[in-house]
Amino acid sequence: MLKEEYLKTSLSLLERVYQENRSTLETVAPLIAKTVSSGGVIHTFGSGHSEIIGREMVGRAGGLVCVSALLDTTGGFIENLPGYGKALAARYDRNHGLKEGEFIIVISNSGKNCSPIEVAEYAKEKGLTVIALTSMEMTKQVETTHATGEKLYEIADYTLDSCGVMGDAVVELPGRDQSAGPTSTMAGALLINLLQMEVLEILAASDASIPLLRSQNIEGAMEANIELARSYRGRLSKPL
Repeated sequence: MLKEEYLKTSLSLLERVYQENRSTLETVAPLIAKTVSSGGVIHTFGSGHSEIIGREMVGRAGGLVCVSALLDTTGGFIENLPGYGKALAARYDRNHGLKEGEFIIVISNSGKNCSPIEVAEYAKEKGLTVIALTSMEMTKQVETTHATGEKLYEIADYTLDSCGVMGDAVVELPGRDQSAGPTSTMAGALLINLLQMEVLEILAASDASIPLLRSQNIEGAMEANIELARSYRGRLSKPL
């Protein structure tokens, strides 16, 4: 049955995602924790479907309040228009601020399209640390559309590997030259949350306050969340 094959393959892949990225997560988390404890913001960008992964961190119960998403209102429709990603990043910078010493997580499964690469370039020019979230197997097999010939992971300071296959789908359809069952979203969401857990563990072990959002379905949580967000006025893409 296809669903059983997809489940088995996905569970195996998620374990591999954890094991292969563990070292990078443990390296990056203390740096992000330092940024968070000093009042900094973590930014995310994902073009097209990858935007879902970036949004996973934003305004999320059980997650950090200090996360803001750079959003593409075209849904990735013009992600390969040269200059568009840079303009998008510049507008976001004017509205919310990309500050030196902060972090941005740029998500692109293929790592080859212009917009995420340009966002990463812009952020680096502003002095941010860039974390790429991509499929290394896929990105090494595709041609970049960026004029420099570079791919996202080649620009980033750190890379998280979603461990996906070429084309993302992992289950072959019987009797057809087609595959289904994508894994990039679940792998990306896992990596995003593993990173947050590592950051939270470091913050919890220190004297630093933890700007952690609560579920608005719990009494008093909305008021607490709004109070947390006051420190980041104007800097968050999702106001509370």
